[in-house]
Amino acid sequence: MSFYELIKSRRSIRQFQPKPVPEDILKKCADAARLAPSAANLQPLEYILVNDPAQCERIFPLLRWAAYIQPKGNPKPGQHPAAYLIILINESLGSDWKFHDVGAAVENFILAAWSQGIGSCWLASVDRDKLRVLYKIPEDYKIDSVLALGYPAEEPVAEDKNETVRYWQDDTGRLHVPKRPLEKILHLNLFNTRKNNAS
Repeated sequence: MSFYELIKSRRSIRQFQPKPVPEDILKKCADAARLAPSAANLQPLEYILVNDPAQCERIFPLLRWAAYIQPKGNPKPGQHPAAYLIILINESLGSDWKFHDVGAAVENFILAAWSQGIGSCWLASVDRDKLRVLYKIPEDYKIDSVLALGYPAEEPVAEDKNETVRYWQDDTGRLHVPKRPLEKILHLNLFNTRKNNAS
């Protein structure tokens, strides 16, 4: 599969197979995140990688999943993530661009994982206070988000749609994810106002 096809095939995964992900693969993915671009090369990001099953089950209730299709979009019993990556920002390294760093690093991790058949779901709805206590995270570290990881037990599909951004499940339980068509979001050589005003 080409790198472009890898990107096209990636979807957020919320149902996982009940099998562990090899630690060496997860560490390689973390290394891919480490090598992402960083504003002024300040490198404020650090990570907690969690793959212990008991710890994973303690993290699970601290997360909120699939807002558009609650609660049926939540991972089902026996299909919880096998690992998590907690993304931290070391605030003492400060930068107005640190959230750009997060986006670049997490996408590197997600694509490296997907190239190994490991699905992920990037979660920003997190009980940060409880997570901070659970992992003794210092106050000068911001908990940005959590990446849930595991081998997929579902096959979501992307569809070009301009009418809605809400994903949905069909009668078989398959998740459909609308993506705005390229011709609606790409402006070539100048900004085309007619494109955005067209129905």
